[in-house]
This record gives sequence, structure tokens and C-alpha cells, in this order.
Amino acid sequence: MSDATIPQQGARANNPARFRRANDESPLARAILILLAVGGLGILVFAPLAAVFTEALKQGWAAAVASLGSRDAQSAIRLTLTITAIAVPLNAAFGIAAAWFITKFDFRGKAFLITLIDLPFSVSPVVAGLCIVLLFGANSALGGWLVASGYPIVFAIPGIVLATVFVTFPFVARELIPVMIEQGRAEEEAALTLGASGWRTFLTVTLPNIRWALLYGTLLCTARAMGEFGAVAVVSGKIRGQTATMPITIEMLYNEYLSVAAFSMAALLTGFALITLTLKTALELRHADQLAATRRH
Repeated sequence: MSDATIPQQGARANNPARFRRANDESPLARAILILLAVGGLGILVFAPLAAVFTEALKQGWAAAVASLGSRDAQSAIRLTLTITAIAVPLNAAFGIAAAWFITKFDFRGKAFLITLIDLPFSVSPVVAGLCIVLLFGANSALGGWLVASGYPIVFAIPGIVLATVFVTFPFVARELIPVMIEQGRAEEEAALTLGASGWRTFLTVTLPNIRWALLYGTLLCTARAMGEFGAVAVVSGKIRGQTATMPITIEMLYNEYLSVAAFSMAALLTGFALITLTLKTALELRHADQLAATRRH
């Protein structure tokens, strides 16, 4: 380095007007960025939410509650909660198994397997539902045999479960994989060296380390499962009172110009999502230190 370069660097270091930190924005720039963020949230999030609840209560609380008390509405609510209660534990188990296999073992095709896990993110839910219909529909060999045996998949609850599981599968796995990669294998290998069984190692070492990532993935999976429309619309047949979930029922009511009933159901579905978000936020506030340590990735 030449002697002429040193004074130039010293002059630059002592000139704060020319050099500043990347996050040291002017007050005007900060205000513009904040307004853009708040404005975007207001237009894309808060305004639709306000519209949903406003339309639901247009004729008062009594009309909204009465619409939710109808037989079809109650059936849709029960079906949505049932599908969610089945799909979320299945995806949690599949996600843990997939993340364990990917992060704890070295094998050829690992990148391809991760791509397959991400496939539901890129495939349209309608296409996924159509694939289930083609595979398990009454006109297919397998679907025809199942229907003849009294176990129909399409236009029945099993088909809705399959569609929901497919669409929501990546949430748990993709939340667990980065955490388990960063944690490595040292703790599990130490436990196995000390004589612990594989199951005991998982319960006492692996599961405590991934519990927050598992919780995040489960919450995201729950919210997505309750709100799934595209794949379920294809495989359910939209049979009122039997295979119509809450999103399907909302569409049917809206198309029949029953706006209060449709928006009341939409408000209830939004309420379920808000409960999930509130639970997530409460856990973050209560266990902030542990979450920060776990989510370093």
C-alpha cells in the first residue's frame, strides 16, 4: 500500500457525510418506508379484514349467529375442524420423518428429495386435486376397486384429507430441516454412544431441540389446512352438508347471494386464523429467549 493511499483512507474515515452505515437512513426516507409498509398492510390485510366483519354484521349479531347455526354451516365447521385434526398430525409426523432422514443421513438424491418436498409450493392446488381425481376417481382402476369395496376416496372425506395433506405437507418439513441441519448430529451421536436407544434419543435430545420449529410449522400447517380451497374444491364434489368445508360453503353461499351467511362464515374462518396467530405471538413473547436461540438460522 502506498503512502498516498493512507491519508486518503483517513480522510474518508473522518468524513461522515460521505460514508455512513447502510441502515442509517434519513428521517424522510424512514418516514416514506414506514408509510409504504403501513399503507401496504392497510390495503392488503386490514381493509379486507374490516370488510369481512362489516359485511358479516350488516344485519346485526343475531343474523350472523343464526346463519352460523344452520345445519349446513354446522356441518361445514365440523368437517373443516375434522380434516384439520387429521391432516396436521399426519403432516407433523411426515415432516419430522422427512427432516430426520434428510439431515441425519448422507445419500444420493438428497437435493431431489428436498425438491419433491417443495413440490406442493409450486404446483397449483387445483392441479393437485385433479391428480387425486385421476388416480382415485371411480373411472380409474384403483378408484373403481375402492368404490366397489365401499371405500370411496373422491367426493368423500378421505379425498379431502389427501388433498389437504398434499397442499400443507411442506410447512412442517421446511421449518424443521434448517434447524436440524444447523444443530448437526453431535448430540444424537453422543446419546447413542452412551447407550440410549434411537427412540429415547429422539425424545430426550432431538425433540426438545426442534420443538419451537415444530410448533411454528404446525401452526402454519393448521392455518393453511383450514383455509384450503382449490384442491378440496376439486376432490370434494361440493356436496352440501357432507363434503363442503368452510371455504367451499363460503363460495356456495356467496354465489347464492346469501352475503350475510357467506361473510359470517368467512369471519369465523378468519377468527380461527387470528386465534392461531395470537397463539403464535403469545408463545413468542413468553419464550423470546428460547426462540431466538432456536431460530438462529
